[in-house]
Amino acid sequence: MKAEGHPDYHMITVKMTDGTEFQTRSTWGSEGDTLTLDIDPTSHPAWTGGTKQIQEGGRVAAFNKRFGGLSLKKN
Repeated sequence: MKAEGHPDYHMITVKMTDGTEFQTRSTWGSEGDTLTLDIDPTSHPAWTGGTKQIQEGGRVAAFNKRFGGLSLKKN
């Protein structure tokens, strides 16, 4: 393989939302940079079991709410 065809793979520091840090290898940034996360497994509702957004009533209810006053009957 050609050496110039690959990105630079180096050590960086990742800082989690709770302040903890760990070292990992990455192609992001440059050697010694710190990647500060806005969302991570300690704060995201998908991992913490937080509130979920659910549709109330589904698509038919949304249609009826929007077009419920319309009628096909002739007056």
